[in-house]
Amino acid sequence: MDLSSASRIVLIGGGQAAAQAIQSLRMGGFEGSITLVGDEPALPYQRPPLSKAYMKGEFAEERLYFKPAAWYEDNKVDLILSTRATSLDRAARKVHLEHGAVLDYDALILCTGSRPRPLPVKGADLQGVHDLRTLADVERIRPQMVAGRRLVIIGAGYIGLEAAAVARTMGLEVTVLEMADRVLARVTSPVMSEFYEKEHRAQGATILTGTRFDHFEGKDGHVSAAVLADGTKLPADLVLVGIGILPNIELAKEAGLTIDNGIATDRDARTSDPRIFAAGDCASRPLVHYGRSGRLESVHNAIEQAKLAAAAILGKPRPAEDCPWFWSDQFDLKLQIAGLNQGYDELVVRGDPDARKFAVFYLRNGTLIAVDAVNSPPEFLASKKLIMSGAKLAPGVLKDTSTPMKDIAAAAATA
Repeated sequence: MDLSSASRIVLIGGGQAAAQAIQSLRMGGFEGSITLVGDEPALPYQRPPLSKAYMKGEFAEERLYFKPAAWYEDNKVDLILSTRATSLDRAARKVHLEHGAVLDYDALILCTGSRPRPLPVKGADLQGVHDLRTLADVERIRPQMVAGRRLVIIGAGYIGLEAAAVARTMGLEVTVLEMADRVLARVTSPVMSEFYEKEHRAQGATILTGTRFDHFEGKDGHVSAAVLADGTKLPADLVLVGIGILPNIELAKEAGLTIDNGIATDRDARTSDPRIFAAGDCASRPLVHYGRSGRLESVHNAIEQAKLAAAAILGKPRPAEDCPWFWSDQFDLKLQIAGLNQGYDELVVRGDPDARKFAVFYLRNGTLIAVDAVNSPPEFLASKKLIMSGAKLAPGVLKDTSTPMKDIAAAAATA
């Protein structure tokens, strides 16, 4: 469908994808009305610093915002904040908001994001038990991050380990509980899991893997302990729960849009309704470098899908699709990830993990599909290009640290 004559665009959600889509639309020459509906009171803001520098107090709130309020005014963007969209009328092209307001649209972009997966146990509603997803969450948590207090973290994914690293640097006693037999089990290899477990323990955190958590105990309405399935009680002054997220698909599902582990989209971020697009954590998209579809939870994905949606609405050529990439900051370790490692059949370590500067390459049938690079930007940057080109690489070549990574990439490009 040609939407180049659209004059009214509505975006639902106030995160990375929405902010990028608005910027791309205006930079692309769109002169019609743009309205953003967000259920939080804050201007659109970035979330990664919440579990890192912002929690530590090293990052001012104003720096979280993608653009100041004046930018939205200057670019004639109507912001409807602290307001929830309740339903979509696709036939009439209307968005219904709580309190009865209705918005008309020619094109709609769903950037509804995700929410923390709930922990269905006794005591989860006690004071001091927190999720870590929004600015408001951090405002509740940060005053309790006091040296000497006992923090229990449920879940050893990236959010849990990032929060653990921040808490240890602030002097809290930290215990991380993980049901799987290793940290980061869902997203990385045993080599990386072992490295991060060792690092967190060296920094004074207690890491308990293969551990079944049962419930929380409280005193006077506030959490006092995390109780394991075997009855062990871990004293807790506060708790962070990080057991994954759920895409916010309810609005799309109720409107009859196709759902496939997220709001299903094509390469242009278009949903099963040609006037409606979806971007970010809420959307499932074709993963063109891997021959399948999937949902990606990353800043890069939100930005890229937003650009794709804006280009499609404006009738412009489809922007280039990069290979997926992510990052995680823990202590003084910068982990940069390129690609998706699911289905690898060979693993190659380049460098020495004990030196805290190394990379783990993931191959499938000799083709590079992903890399985890710790304090190793050249390996990360070169691997992005190699993954997109479908390069086949000999393990011995990747292991050889005497050959710079850029030279390995250059040789692969001419092979």
